[in-house]
Amino acid sequence: MSSLDELAVLTGSDRKKLSVVGLGKLGSPMLAVFAHKGFDVIGLDVNPAFVAAINEGRAPVEEPGLQEMIDRNRSRISATTKYNDVACQSDVTFVIVPTPSGTDCFFTNKYVVEAVTKLGLALRGKKGYHLVVVTSTVMPGSTDGEIRAALEASSGRSVGADLGLCYNPEFIALGSVIKDMLHPDMILIGESDRKSGDILERIYAASTDSHPEIHRMNCVNAELTKISVNTYVTTKISYANMIAEMCDHLPGADAHVVSTAIGADSRIGKKYIKGAVGYGGPCFPRDNKAFAALGRRLGVRCDLAEATDRINDHQVSRMVGFVERYLPRHGRIAILGLSYKPNTPVVEASQGVLLADQLAEAGHHVVVFDPVVPASAAAQLAGKVTFVDLADDAILQSDVVVVMTASPEYAKLRGDQFCKDGRRRVVIDPWQILSADVSCSVEDHVIPGRSAIPVESQAGRRSAAA
Repeated sequence: MSSLDELAVLTGSDRKKLSVVGLGKLGSPMLAVFAHKGFDVIGLDVNPAFVAAINEGRAPVEEPGLQEMIDRNRSRISATTKYNDVACQSDVTFVIVPTPSGTDCFFTNKYVVEAVTKLGLALRGKKGYHLVVVTSTVMPGSTDGEIRAALEASSGRSVGADLGLCYNPEFIALGSVIKDMLHPDMILIGESDRKSGDILERIYAASTDSHPEIHRMNCVNAELTKISVNTYVTTKISYANMIAEMCDHLPGADAHVVSTAIGADSRIGKKYIKGAVGYGGPCFPRDNKAFAALGRRLGVRCDLAEATDRINDHQVSRMVGFVERYLPRHGRIAILGLSYKPNTPVVEASQGVLLADQLAEAGHHVVVFDPVVPASAAAQLAGKVTFVDLADDAILQSDVVVVMTASPEYAKLRGDQFCKDGRRRVVIDPWQILSADVSCSVEDHVIPGRSAIPVESQAGRRSAAA
């Protein structure tokens, strides 16, 4: 019996229908991936423009591969603004709506509770079993707490025989969401009961290509696991950046050499152990802060998570120091890369944006370029920096160039692009993505984490710049 046949038995329906509430940066790819794997999927969003886009066969958000996947699976995809449609046309609903951080760094469940309440009201008129899956990241205790209470109160049902509830967060990164959904390392299932977990496991058996490990547990364990994973990853990033800064000050030291050797130890692993710039984006910073905030509320020492944040916050100042070390009097700075990572226009907690902002606030002239980020997306830089449409324009208007995002576009830059006007620039390349051709064409190719300049020379440069 196939996973889909088993699913039909468990749900008591011969339909292979799923629904996704929330069609944003994660919800739309989820909808497309499920459809690609043979499910009929109906999406819901409070934004009519997102609903219209899906129904017209257009991706409502930018994400590599999303439009192509929608094109190939339009017959199995639809969208609505009505919860009754979701309740009647599906047996399993994934809720993936925002859970913004509050001033206490805890995630707020307002939008999740609103969604499950409206879904519950729609389920009052439906016969048969329905599984509700919370995919949004929530604080430990939320799913079996206020979310369950809201769902049961609105639906008039108790979680159990005819109503399932699971917590099932995604471990993905913007810019590679579809790939990550098809090839996850693991699937995390927090289940209210065995039946709900069985159904969800069958769905993932049918919708992933990587045969991932599936870890089933109660909801609070799954909620804690989610933020613990991201906290551990951010700790590795800050640890690598701490090593890199040590290498800044040790003649002959090279953080890439050190971290490559460290990562070869199976107890540590190679992922996220490369020193470059700090982490950003919509998940890592807030998950780490939430973990530390939870520890403080519980009276648990979370010094490691707090230190991880402090080291990460320091990375922008570290880059400012590199820029000012090489910047001539009245010199101009080009920043290549505003997105927090390649292949996404998202600038939330972006190191490139933070660097541009700090340099501009210090009175420096800053020119910025990003191939996927419009000026409107970086509102905090409005009126402070100069936005240009080409990397060449940014380079020509600068004396120091800083590559802040490891975008493939920057890896293709040629040496002659850095000296077209006869001037040789300083390039700061924390990701080490520029070619040897560029190294030969610039005054200095500076790689943070690699001490190539004697301390006395650095002091000489600072004195000359002053």
